[in-house]
Amino acid sequence: MDIEKLIRAIPDFPIPGILFRDITPLLKDKDGFRATIDLFVEKFKGRQIDYVIGIEARGYMLGAPLACEIGAGFVPVRKPGKLPYSRLSESYALEYGTNSLEIHEDALGHGDRVVIIDDLLATGGTAKATRRLIERLGATIDSFGFLIELEALHGREALTGIDVVSFLKY
Repeated sequence: MDIEKLIRAIPDFPIPGILFRDITPLLKDKDGFRATIDLFVEKFKGRQIDYVIGIEARGYMLGAPLACEIGAGFVPVRKPGKLPYSRLSESYALEYGTNSLEIHEDALGHGDRVVIIDDLLATGGTAKATRRLIERLGATIDSFGFLIELEALHGREALTGIDVVSFLKY
């Protein structure tokens, strides 16, 4: 199935000059969504993953089903103010601003092996901040997985030393 046909390009969102890759039509299509999850499962099964880390919010939509399929737990990384328990925080730069991410301080421990999932790799700022959070908790990052990679923004360079998987490249 050609899942790329189910991704909508929206110009000037969220600000002028950005071409947003909208995966909601893909998520809505039951066959396209299943095919997408199957891509992730095929790539990450057998890697001895303890936890799938999903980056808010679209990383949850891909990461949670992946975790179920490969027999791993799921840990959310959230935007500020969303987690109720003690947490760690990391700031990062976007291609159009700044933000920060948080994780519960007891979400992972030494020896836990994780894969970090999000829908899109752009500049790598969000993924790099997530990497710092996971490393601060002492877990081992097996790999990063993205549905889409915007190659011109060189986000992969921010994630050196760890396997980076992406399925659609623009």
